[in-house]
Amino acid sequence: MDHHAASLEAVEGDITTERVDAIVNAANSSLLGGGGVDGAIHRAAGPSLLAECRELRRTAYPHGLPVGAAVSTGAGDLPARWVIHTVGPNRHAGQTDPALLASCFEASLAEAVRVGARSVAFPAVSAGVYGWDAAEVARIAVDAVRSSPHLDDLDLVRFVLFSPATHEAFIHALG
Repeated sequence: MDHHAASLEAVEGDITTERVDAIVNAANSSLLGGGGVDGAIHRAAGPSLLAECRELRRTAYPHGLPVGAAVSTGAGDLPARWVIHTVGPNRHAGQTDPALLASCFEASLAEAVRVGARSVAFPAVSAGVYGWDAAEVARIAVDAVRSSPHLDDLDLVRFVLFSPATHEAFIHALG
């Protein structure tokens, strides 16, 4: 089979409307919804997403999803097939290690490939309420995705950014 690495792109938009196999949710460790992207995804996906997340908390993650880890659920009413939940480091809580943030992107790609996704959309994990600088998130995200061993198994990785400034940061990081 002919292997080619996925194409990478950055767009300004609303991740909940993306027609890709999997979208990544910048979740909190509770997996029960929150603000920002997390709240928007839960609202757009409908109650089945929360139900699946509650089941994950009851079974696999009774203490919550660890920072840097990723887990997938169905996507409810979203156009995507899967939602991959990852918990970014919270700079305000002293979680300043770039390796934790890189792990969010790598673990999400691994999970995407595991469930059979060929296209993945990411938000700017940890930018925003978790206090990381958008340019730093963009640089770490792009490096993590470009160096991922899972890239050969994907067709498209799209960064979907809500704000023009964050979009610019990702355009710059993609070079």
